[in-house]
Amino acid sequence: MILLPEPWWLEVALAAALAVDVGMSLKPPKFIRDCLNGVGFPRQWWWTLIVITSLAVTGLLVGLDIPGIGLAATVGVIVYFSSAVVAHIRARFLGMELWVNCLGFLALALATLLFGFLF
Repeated sequence: MILLPEPWWLEVALAAALAVDVGMSLKPPKFIRDCLNGVGFPRQWWWTLIVITSLAVTGLLVGLDIPGIGLAATVGVIVYFSSAVVAHIRARFLGMELWVNCLGFLALALATLLFGFLF
């Protein structure tokens, strides 16, 4: 296992996708509001998702230079979106939001882990 991502652009792609998610979550469009309401996530806690995702973006970018940080951030993103998938399944909210958003981000994070750090 390596502690710096190679190729580096996978880590940057994941960070960029998450940064777009942060930007959209500042004033959530209908599909994000529907997703959070659909899984029963309380509105007064929505801000925590912005903080967590912002920290993930920071960790991914810092991890381009500091060994181990990007790996830890990537694993954290996998745990975050795995938890989101579980929340969708438990709430039986299995629409497009699950397939495109949660599983899409999870697939990107898994690809980053596998091809950026493990192979």
